[in-house]
Amino acid sequence: MSEDSLREEVLTARRIVVKVGSSSLTTATGGLDADRVDALVDALAKVRGRADAPEVVLVSSGAIAAGLAPLGLDKRPKDLARQQAAASVGQGLLVARYTASFARYGIRVGQVLLTAEDASRRAHYRNAYRTLDQLLAMGAMPIVNENDTVATAEIKFGDNDRLAALVAHLVRADLLVLLSDVDGLYDGDPSRPGTSRIAEVGGPHDLDGIEIGSAGKAGVGTGGMVTKVEAARIATGAGIPVVLTAASQAADALAGRLTGTLFLRTGSRTSDRMLWLAHASSPRGALHLDAGAVQAVVSGGASLLPAGVTKVDGEFTAGDPVDLIAENGHIVARGLVNFDARELPRLLGRSTRDLAQELGAAYEREVVHRDDLVVLRG
Repeated sequence: MSEDSLREEVLTARRIVVKVGSSSLTTATGGLDADRVDALVDALAKVRGRADAPEVVLVSSGAIAAGLAPLGLDKRPKDLARQQAAASVGQGLLVARYTASFARYGIRVGQVLLTAEDASRRAHYRNAYRTLDQLLAMGAMPIVNENDTVATAEIKFGDNDRLAALVAHLVRADLLVLLSDVDGLYDGDPSRPGTSRIAEVGGPHDLDGIEIGSAGKAGVGTGGMVTKVEAARIATGAGIPVVLTAASQAADALAGRLTGTLFLRTGSRTSDRMLWLAHASSPRGALHLDAGAVQAVVSGGASLLPAGVTKVDGEFTAGDPVDLIAENGHIVARGLVNFDARELPRLLGRSTRDLAQELGAAYEREVVHRDDLVVLRG
């Protein structure tokens, strides 16, 4: 990777999403590290102070970690209720610390708390965009976090790395910067001799043979290198380049200096609908496909017809997202189904023409229309 290529990606970006992890903001025992927060704010404020200043959205973890010490907890609790209690205490402390730190530069902050449901429900998704866009237009610094105080296992993003990738797409960002306690992606465990940092990733082929799980991992929090690489895959696939580096090198990364790992864009911007369907929707069931249907859906660009469905799993209603599964058990696509789960069994393996003749014109349609389907793998 050349410094020129990195500088071009960074310095031409007009809207940047920066994500920082819990381990980069807190002490090992929980509680906010004011010096670390101030150092990050210094870097972000410097970007905002440039003559050609881009807009910046901050996705910040740290609410649960910040609430541990005040509640007398020596480690992150495993049960959901105590996690939510810690988040309730910690979120206020986190935003208060950011508010005070940004105030040194005359920058106001706005808190935006999201759950996966906000990304999976179209009305919520549009409302989130309008809020973030208006905050930026009014010169405020949006600080986004998952709403851990109410999110349950069923409606959690799972980690803020994926949330950051989805927010980057949501706000039409030109760049995503992932900050951690590791200064990039390594070809092995960075604590072991002989490993080296990967300067540039042009696509999945550049990661062949690398055990991502051991290629650097964060301390506290739920994320790790696996979630960061997955976030980079989501963002770059939607046309957004990603810089992964240490929080201590945030200023260098945002100035376009050579640091971390640059993930080059691998695709072009997709529709909000398709990105939501692929990465933010929660499947309510599954449809098992025969080989012909898999070929038609994955390679042929076709809709899914009743004739190609062999089995139905789950309880869902028309309009719900469902996974499409090949004979080998692999999920090949996801789509919005046109029938209820209770309706489908009598339709399986039959042509739409026969169904229309027997059951009426309403049944001469696809199980999943191509416009409501996204291929997940070939």
